[in-house]
Amino acid sequence: MEDYLERRKQLIHEDRARRVDAPGARTLSEDEVHADEIVRRIRAEEAISVWAVNSGSVFDYDPAKTTPNVFPGMEFLTARETIIKTRLFEIISKMPKGGLLHAHLDATVNARHLLKLALEQPVMHVSVSSALTSDNIGDVLPKFKPVPKENVSDVGSLSDLSYHPGDWIPFRAARDNFSESLGGPEGFDKWVINALMINPIEAYQTHNTTQKIWAKFTSVFTVSTNLIRFSPIWTEYIREFFLSSIEDGISYSEARINFWYRYMVGPNGEENIDHRGFVMIFGRVLNEVKEEMKRQGREDEFIGSKIIYCTLRFISPEELEWYCEDCLALKQEFPHLIAGFDLVGHEDSLRPLIDYIVPLMRFVERQKELGLDIPFIFHAGETLGDGTAADMNLYDAILLGTKRIGHGFSLVKHPKLMEICREKGIPVEVCPISNEILRLTSSMPMHPLPILMNQGVRVALCSDDPAIFGNMGLSFDYYQVLVASEVSGLTTMGEIARDSIRFARLDAEEKERALALFEKRWAKFLQDVIRDYAQ
Repeated sequence: MEDYLERRKQLIHEDRARRVDAPGARTLSEDEVHADEIVRRIRAEEAISVWAVNSGSVFDYDPAKTTPNVFPGMEFLTARETIIKTRLFEIISKMPKGGLLHAHLDATVNARHLLKLALEQPVMHVSVSSALTSDNIGDVLPKFKPVPKENVSDVGSLSDLSYHPGDWIPFRAARDNFSESLGGPEGFDKWVINALMINPIEAYQTHNTTQKIWAKFTSVFTVSTNLIRFSPIWTEYIREFFLSSIEDGISYSEARINFWYRYMVGPNGEENIDHRGFVMIFGRVLNEVKEEMKRQGREDEFIGSKIIYCTLRFISPEELEWYCEDCLALKQEFPHLIAGFDLVGHEDSLRPLIDYIVPLMRFVERQKELGLDIPFIFHAGETLGDGTAADMNLYDAILLGTKRIGHGFSLVKHPKLMEICREKGIPVEVCPISNEILRLTSSMPMHPLPILMNQGVRVALCSDDPAIFGNMGLSFDYYQVLVASEVSGLTTMGEIARDSIRFARLDAEEKERALALFEKRWAKFLQDVIRDYAQ
């Protein structure tokens, strides 16, 4: 028996040898071992007390019951309110998380905060395609726009039967005059928030395929764009992104900004702020937040932020040439801010990378001519497909030299590609909650993340579009990953956080400083866990 148990132990060790948290990969401190034990204990306790794991056998289950099937790592939008009440989430929310490497800037600020910012802008107006009623309010989406006074409707309510479709009403007036039959001002807020987020019914019932949920997902950006790309809101939106990230333990971020829109609306209501202006505002707010953190004596909590230049996958190869040149110009002027280049959008229905090979290779040559370095950081394999165009994006991303892979959900179907990622150090930006809500997986226990980790592929946990999914910061994504695995522990989460810095687009000196500051915060965090949660 002893011989069998020893061989069993050895086989398990060999099977997990490629993991980032493999025994012997890094010498753990006494505090790390102790804190990890505490977290594993709390996870086991809450698996029973919160999630009712092992509360009965399959023979005790009544298949006729209609109550939700509750389990760790279950559908996020259903579980969210339960998650935030757990001790384990309380611990994770205090954890330093290193970098956020995959987040679309125009979906990173709480929808209610965006609504608040809009209400503070007197020139912001709203219109609808038809007067709102109890019958159509669930189907009619708001349109927003900064509008000069002379173009404003005399009607002050979107629910007034005399409202003319398409007329603009001041945002605050539309809220104040919202029909009581539709909920009054609170009903207005609910209507707008529903247009800016995905709710559980949409995620798990009415939009239960990837195409249906992506249609809803895309509609959110259609609604939010004209709010966010108004420079007074854009400025405060960026500030809130930085501040809320810091509060969740994120010390560095690489924000994907969609530069497909060539101009932003300025304070005067005119579309006259070009991409240079986009980046200038980003840089100015970044410096202001750094100064504020320094003033508070908290400068060690915020390393900074950079931009991954993005445009959309539906443009033509010829149009991409323009965006590549635009990115080069921005990199020349703002070398400290432009960190990479990506193409974004629904991979299953939009153009694959192979369509853009010529302009992308030309982009690489132009960088050599100008002495620049703008690495590709491609979305690839965000799909259920096997051999589809979206799945094949993984091959082109790797051949084009991508430094990281965004999502890479289908990567586990490709052993050779996983081997290349492991050997070349190409990490995957894994977005667990995004993948679940966008219907690539039904829950975290079914997510392919453990396959990547067991194959030695490095990962960075990311939130993708937290404003739409409600997974603000990174705490929720870390929580879902932690509760869905008996193998991973707190030390695993720490290694993943370290990798988010190791694979960030920071220079050697910046990276060294960022890692040193992380270790300092990590050590304090471990002590806090031991002090506050040990029995």
